[in-house]
Amino acid sequence: MSIRARMTVLAVTGLLVAGCTSGGSGAGGTTAAPSAPTTAPTTPSPTTADAKPSAAATLPALPASLTGQRLDWKRCEAPSSGPRPGPEWRCASVKVPLDHAKPEGATIPFALIRKEAGDERGRIGSLLFNFGGPGASGVEILPQAAEEYAKLGERYDLVGFDPRGVGRSAGVVCRDDAEQAASEASVDLTPDTAAEEAAYLKDNTAFGAGCARRSATVLPHTTTTATARDLDLVRQVLGDDRLHYFGMSYGTQLGGTYAHLFPSRVGRLVFDAVVDPTADTTGHARHQTIGFQRALDNYLKSTGEDPKAGSERIARLLRKLDREPLTVGDRRLTEGLALTGIAVTLYGQANWPLLTQALADAEQGRGAPLLELADYYNDRDAKGHYSTQSHSQRAISCADSSERPTAARAKALIPEFRGLSPVFGAFLAWDTAGWCANWPVKGERTTPEASAPGAAPILVVGTTGDPATPYEGAEKMAKELGDGVGVLVTNKGEGHGAYGTSPCVTKTVDAYFLKGTVPEYGTTCG
Repeated sequence: MSIRARMTVLAVTGLLVAGCTSGGSGAGGTTAAPSAPTTAPTTPSPTTADAKPSAAATLPALPASLTGQRLDWKRCEAPSSGPRPGPEWRCASVKVPLDHAKPEGATIPFALIRKEAGDERGRIGSLLFNFGGPGASGVEILPQAAEEYAKLGERYDLVGFDPRGVGRSAGVVCRDDAEQAASEASVDLTPDTAAEEAAYLKDNTAFGAGCARRSATVLPHTTTTATARDLDLVRQVLGDDRLHYFGMSYGTQLGGTYAHLFPSRVGRLVFDAVVDPTADTTGHARHQTIGFQRALDNYLKSTGEDPKAGSERIARLLRKLDREPLTVGDRRLTEGLALTGIAVTLYGQANWPLLTQALADAEQGRGAPLLELADYYNDRDAKGHYSTQSHSQRAISCADSSERPTAARAKALIPEFRGLSPVFGAFLAWDTAGWCANWPVKGERTTPEASAPGAAPILVVGTTGDPATPYEGAEKMAKELGDGVGVLVTNKGEGHGAYGTSPCVTKTVDAYFLKGTVPEYGTTCG
């Protein structure tokens, strides 16, 4: 399974840290205060003149039957995993066009969950969250993570949502549990022979065919652009003049797309753990090869081991597992599953002790800890049931990207990528070809557009040790948004995401959301 920008630090470390007895935050001890803050201009209700979206947003107007919807907020049902949200959380569904080019046509549900602001008199508006993926369910994650945002919840209604193609928003389904397990157990993610290569590509083609068979109606309409348009309809239905939004990981791509389409409707937006909007498929793979190796090097240094020697030790273990997987009950720890287990611990520094123990066990022939970590990342529970997040992830990614790299192109990348990372390089090179192999739907474009001239300031937070969305992506996003729009905040630390782990970043973001205080461009925490 791909190790794209799939989860936020909340979704990963929030659960894995529970198994640790020690370990600091992923912030690396960030304590520096932001320098020379300024106050953002107020954002009054847009007038007829300034409410026009960008030219890229021009489509037939939405009918009053959609923009005038009245939401029926009800007690939420229990999610597929985890407890039922408390009574303070209410759920509703907005009807959105299946195809925004045909707004009078068929609709699909867009699921919401909301907790109303604690301070009704001081309420600013709704604050929408996207936790990454693509494919993460905000309806499920936000109630579990809400303690992190308690301060924001005093003055904002906290609102989570399932993007189109995810969960309760016409979620894409591609495989059943048995098919998923069989693929995991038998397909080599770094094929070394012609037979392994053929099996790898066949399995990826079969995945896409399964999506087309089970989710034919929604599959062509799962683009980030379509979800950004959904958000603008949700904004209207919630009664907000401007969108206030907190996007993490892939959520930064969604936020950048919204800002490009609707710059005059941007309220207060924060992007944390930022996807590079200028990178194509190969560029993203190259960035992650560098990012995960950088995080692994930092982990190895923290243990006192030379990064080069430590990486080669781990690479030897992976080569051994490629030849002879470890038996764990009635399952096997393969090279691919071990690599996934290693990767997931690098999403947060507090998880590093888990990696130390899991590697030591695997080197002694005990594969259960790494397999358990891989299962967590792959959303497999103890009964062998998988969530469909990975289905949505691929459907959205392949609807977004028009690129379809070949196996020959992937193999040509391997020497370069192995040079960048002896641990992750070959896997991420092959992933460029396998991810959207023979995908049944054409992709929208090579790279997303994030320019947002005239938009209000947007905070762009990058962490220097982020493995999944390396820091350089934040620099690119801030530049793409445009002068006076993208405001770069640098977190010197480890992990995928900074809010809630870096006190300095948390304070800076809270001041922006609650007071409109915009930090100086280039503010550094840590």
